Amino acid sequence: MTWESFLAAEHFIMRTARLLDRHRFAYHFQAGPAQPVRSALSAYRNIDGGYGNALDPDLRGHASQPLAVDTALRILDELGPVPHDLGQGICRHLASVAAPDGGLPPVTPAVRHTESAPWWRQRTDFGPDLALTASITGRLHRHNITHPWRDRATAYCWKHIDALHWTEPHEAVGICAFLQHVPDRPRALHTINRLSTMIRAAVNVRPADGAGVPGPRSAAPRHHVHTPLDLAPDPSCIARPLFTDSEIDDALERLERTQRPDGGWDTSWDHWDTAATLELEGMRTVQRLRVLRAYGRLAPTLPTPRRDR
Repeated sequence: MTWESFLAAEHFIMRTARLLDRHRFAYHFQAGPAQPVRSALSAYRNIDGGYGNALDPDLRGHASQPLAVDTALRILDELGPVPHDLGQGICRHLASVAAPDGGLPPVTPAVRHTESAPWWRQRTDFGPDLALTASITGRLHRHNITHPWRDRATAYCWKHIDALHWTEPHEAVGICAFLQHVPDRPRALHTINRLSTMIRAAVNVRPADGAGVPGPRSAAPRHHVHTPLDLAPDPSCIARPLFTDSEIDDALERLERTQRPDGGWDTSWDHWDTAATLELEGMRTVQRLRVLRAYGRLAPTLPTPRRDR
């Protein structure tokens, strides 16, 4: 990625991204402090310990939603250790909305009574979802956040992962996050090897540049083309050995080519609300830059990565 492309991305973020993602950009690429990110993120937190208030841009309502908690944990994970009291509050909230076996729904029925994307507002299935439960549980393990619900969720994840005979991209991403951080490393490594063919089949290892354009979406983006970088956004990820160097390079080159002239990257599903689209594009642009940096694709003149973790 050239210096000019990086500057275009910076200008795009300054023009359109919300304050949270502007602070994230400053933290990752301008040696900015972590506290402004934490402060901005705290504005999305509710008294019940969960997160809402459009932290997930497709969920515009006030109520806490598991999807928003997953977003919060991803951001907190970027900043270093998750504070104990914050982690406990998150677990208490998730325990209150989880099924008895520990599984979490992506959204609760409250989503039907507030502003949200049509694919969520019209949802009728509020049962447990392995993709989301695995993603959240994996990050709780990464930060050593203990709670009785987390242990039930861990058992839920192992049970459903062990029974898998097929998976889809969102589920594969969640599974890889779980296997990356769950403490039982021999079991995790055995499982990722067992699932390798399944997981590879869930992504497009060499999508065309025109693939993945926004299209109709129901419970998940129908036209969102997942690549190996969705499963392995960093070379240290457990899913990275599932793909060849050539496949990773092809995905990185496509990532660079699909940056828009204005510096941003598209969202991967239908536009339904202008604010949501702009916020998603700001989030995605920071995420794309982080992937390119992780794989050494940013120009040498750019600021060096943070080493405080």
